[in-house]
This record gives sequence, structure tokens and C-alpha cells, in this order.
Amino acid sequence: MNNMNRGRLFFILLIAFCAFSSYVLTETNKININTATVEELVSLPGIGNKIANRIIEYREKNDNFKTIEEIMNVKGIGKKKFKKIKQLITVGDEAMPTRATPSPTK
Repeated sequence: MNNMNRGRLFFILLIAFCAFSSYVLTETNKININTATVEELVSLPGIGNKIANRIIEYREKNDNFKTIEEIMNVKGIGKKKFKKIKQLITVGDEAMPTRATPSPTK
């Protein structure tokens, strides 16, 4: 294999790796706001210790978040901040697709 072909192969593999790793990071490394620690929550953009503690207090008082949008009920998290973090958070089971049950046939 000559140097030009090796360079092309390397470039193609690099592109594939970058595409795959960004998919994996965005799909699997979401922070579960129902189980996250203060340290995990402060890793989110715009979330400091004060808001992280409010998130934990809210979920304890309200028996966890049912949807990620519910985090906007926490003081200090409005639409703008939610927009920055919504792709980074989960409530745990929202990735589970809902299956339709077939209706009985006669």
C-alpha cells in the first residue's frame, strides 16, 4: 500500500471514528437527573452548586422528575438554560420506545 492510499485510509477511519464517538457520547452518556450527584450536575453547562442542590431538593420533594422538561420548575433553570442542557440529560427511561399492542383479531 503506497503512502497516498494509507493517508486516505487513515482519513476515512478518522472520520468514521469521530462520527461514531460523537454518536456514542450524545446517546449514552446523558446525566440522569433523578440519580445524579451534585458533581455530575455541575458538569452541565450553566449549572453551579446552588442550582445542582435545588435540582436534588426538587426531585426528593416531588418523587423524581417524570420528564426532562420538568427541570424547568427548578428555580434558576429557564427555557434558555434548558435548551443548553436538554441533549445532555435524561430521566432514565425516556429512551425506551413505546410499543403498540396489536388489537385482537376475530
